[in-house]
Amino acid sequence: MSITKTENGWLVDIQPGGRGHKRYRKTLPTKSEALRWKAFVENKTIKTPEWEPDKKDYRRLNELLAIWYEHHGKNLKTSEDMYSRLQWISKRLNNPYAYTLTPELFSEYRQKRLAEGLSTNSMNREHAYLKSAFNELIRIGQWKKTNPVEKIRLLKIDEKELTYLTQDQIKQLMQAIEEGESEDLYLVVSICLATGARWSEAINLKRESVRNGIINYAGTKSGKFRAVPIPESLEKAILTHKPGSEKLFCNCIKAFERAVKRAGLELPDGQSSHVLRHSFASHFMMNGGNILSLQKILGHQSLTMTMRYAHLSPDHLEEAKNLSPYSKIINK
Repeated sequence: MSITKTENGWLVDIQPGGRGHKRYRKTLPTKSEALRWKAFVENKTIKTPEWEPDKKDYRRLNELLAIWYEHHGKNLKTSEDMYSRLQWISKRLNNPYAYTLTPELFSEYRQKRLAEGLSTNSMNREHAYLKSAFNELIRIGQWKKTNPVEKIRLLKIDEKELTYLTQDQIKQLMQAIEEGESEDLYLVVSICLATGARWSEAINLKRESVRNGIINYAGTKSGKFRAVPIPESLEKAILTHKPGSEKLFCNCIKAFERAVKRAGLELPDGQSSHVLRHSFASHFMMNGGNILSLQKILGHQSLTMTMRYAHLSPDHLEEAKNLSPYSKIINK
C-alpha cells in the first residue's frame, strides 16, 4: 500500500484485501485527499466485506479434484474410475485455473471430444462426474462460486430398443456353452438368466450368499441389497460347484463371447453379457410379470429404468387397441 507524488497529483495504490484481492488506484489533487480516500477504501473493506469483490481462487482444476477425491471421491464404489476420468478432463482442458472454467470452455471441450468419436453417453458421463465433483466441493466449503457446468444441459440420447435373446437363441447359446471349455460359464449364464444379475454380480457370487432357495446380492452397483428366489436345481448346482474352493467362478467373459460366436448370435456393440440381464427382464414381462417386482429384482433405483421393459407386457397399453376411435367407430 502506498501514496506517491506524481506529476498529476498524489497516486493512491492499495490492495486492502491482500494478495489476490482487488487493487485500487486513484490520483487525487492533494495528499490529504489521498489519505482520506485511502482510509475510506480500507474502512469500507473491513466493515462491509461484501463490498470488496471475492478473492480470486488461484487453485488449478486438478488441485480441486484432488481435494474432492480425498474428502469424498475415495469413498465411492467407482472411485478410481471416476477420479481417472476427472483427471483426464483436467488434462484435456490444460489444467486451467478453476475460476476460468466456464460453460463456454466446457462446451468447446465437449464438441472436441464428440468430434474425436466419443459417444454421447460417455460424454454425458464425463459431464455428470464433473458436475457432481463441484457440487460436493461446494457442499464441503472448498468452492465458493457457482458450479461452472451446472447450467449446461446433458446431450439428448435417442432411446434404443433393448436387445434380448429369444427362447430358441437361449437354447442355442446354452448348447454352445456346453460344447466349450469353461467349466464355470454354464452356471454363470444360468444365474444371470435366472435372476437378472449383472455379469460382475454373478462371477463374484459367494457360496454363503446362496441359501434356502434364494441368491442374496449385496454390495451391488446401486448399493441396494437384493434377494432373488431360484429353482432348487440351480441352487444345488451352485452349492456343489468346485467343492472346497473359496471362489466359485472365474471371469469367463472371453469364453462367453466365443460361445456367442459359436451359437451364431449377433449382439449390438457394447452389450455382450448384458444381453442376459435384458433377456431376463424381457421374458419376465412377456410372461406376465409385474413391473414393480421387476424393479426390485433388478435393483433399479428409478422405476424409469425398469419401464423400458413395460412394453413387452401382454396387456401393455391394451387400451390403445380397445379404446381408439378406429375400434369404436370404424372397426365395429
